[in-house]
Amino acid sequence: MRLARFFTPRTTASAHCDLPCGVYDPAQARIEAESIKAICEKYQANEDPEFRTRALIIKEQRAELVKHHLWVLWTDYFKAPHFEKYPQLHGLFNEATKLAGAGGAKGSADPEVATRLLAKINEISEIFWETKQA
Repeated sequence: MRLARFFTPRTTASAHCDLPCGVYDPAQARIEAESIKAICEKYQANEDPEFRTRALIIKEQRAELVKHHLWVLWTDYFKAPHFEKYPQLHGLFNEATKLAGAGGAKGSADPEVATRLLAKINEISEIFWETKQA
């Protein structure tokens, strides 16, 4: 029992987010999604098989980064009061991560899919910046 008391914290701290304010920004997801769109456009304009293979590999890596950045915002930055004020937020994140995934930008070389992904990220970004001003 004494050992358990030794490891019990004496002070408890709490914060409204996991890291200091200013660390989170949907721009990270947007930049990767812009890269996906540019890669799709270059892929469509080039018929060299080696170039196309490299483009697809890089595009898929960027799509994973988009999902990662969105998940960090969804799970770490946004809290219950945000989801109460913006009830569409869960749906936006779900749609955006699916658009970045295998059924979306990761699995497609169509620039239009990347454009739809960018639109979802923009909707999330607008809400994000509203919460930062509150």
